[in-house]
Amino acid sequence: MSDDQGVRWLDPAEQHAWRAYIVASLRLRQRLHRELTDAHGVSLSDYEVLVVLSASPGACLRMTELAALLGATKSRLSHQIGKLEAAGLVGRRPDPDDKRGVLTELTAGGTALLASAAPTHVRGAREHLIDLLTPEEQAAMAAVFTRVLEHLDDVNGRSLDPGDETAPRPARGGSARLR
Repeated sequence: MSDDQGVRWLDPAEQHAWRAYIVASLRLRQRLHRELTDAHGVSLSDYEVLVVLSASPGACLRMTELAALLGATKSRLSHQIGKLEAAGLVGRRPDPDDKRGVLTELTAGGTALLASAAPTHVRGAREHLIDLLTPEEQAAMAAVFTRVLEHLDDVNGRSLDPGDETAPRPARGGSARLR
């Protein structure tokens, strides 16, 4: 169905798929957040920062790259990193290759928290999503959301995939296992 302005309204099946995605993804994130905060005192969004840093070369990234990988605004991320820094989980320092840039790096405390929280997060991801799906549904979900990410990368003119070798990276060695 479309209106005078060219809008293709969702039919009942499309609307059902969209609403189920919106509500389920929100409730899943809320549940994973609650499990992490109850067991480890870390929010899901803070945990995600630690994961992205741990998976980066040298467990260190420029703030602009970190914001892009997390889909966060620079100002919101700066506030979040300030809290993580005060807690001793990350550190910030000037980028020696570009004095205008700031590097954020995972500290020993952040690594320890990530190591203790990762099993809780993985158990939650399995219990509340992965184990509810057949292997075929998991493959379909991966294909669907990879397509969505690629579309959004194209629309935004950049890659947000942390595994994308064409994405800009700091020249620092090492990487951690993604949790």
